[in-house]
Amino acid sequence: MNISISEPAKTSRTSVPRLNYAAQSPELFKKLADLSAAIRKGTIEASIIHLVEIRASQLNGCSFCLDMHVKEAKLHGERELRLHHIATWHESPLFEPRERAALAWTEALTRLPEGGVPDDLYDYVRGQLSEKELADLTFVVMAINAWNRAGVAFRSVPGSADKLYGLDKAGLI
Repeated sequence: MNISISEPAKTSRTSVPRLNYAAQSPELFKKLADLSAAIRKGTIEASIIHLVEIRASQLNGCSFCLDMHVKEAKLHGERELRLHHIATWHESPLFEPRERAALAWTEALTRLPEGGVPDDLYDYVRGQLSEKELADLTFVVMAINAWNRAGVAFRSVPGSADKLYGLDKAGLI
């Protein structure tokens, strides 16, 4: 079968996983999990990390990660209406300037515009975050994009790890 990258074969979007990448590469999986754990000890507050993880997962079409991070945010007290507004944060009045800066940075680094991150966006984000916070936020975006790519590539099934991570307590089915 000859499949071109520019013209992908038509596939059905099923929730049948392709392989368990964590089992196939446990050392690398653990390193990425360690990065994610270290990020949570950084300067970016958990509420913003949740917003970033949700928005990147939306942009990347990773249903496993989107499902997981919405449930985590809910468990950590995020308001349901704000969860619904993340996709339209540009128009929503529910987000603070610091959150908006983090979401804008997330979109730029996830989509990687031609020519790189514009100076005006960098300046805007720097107006809300310290240099250390901006570096830490960049690692948050890098990590969730890595997880998203694995989830999409191997079709990780949304909700399949809920009990393992305690996400079944979120009350979202």
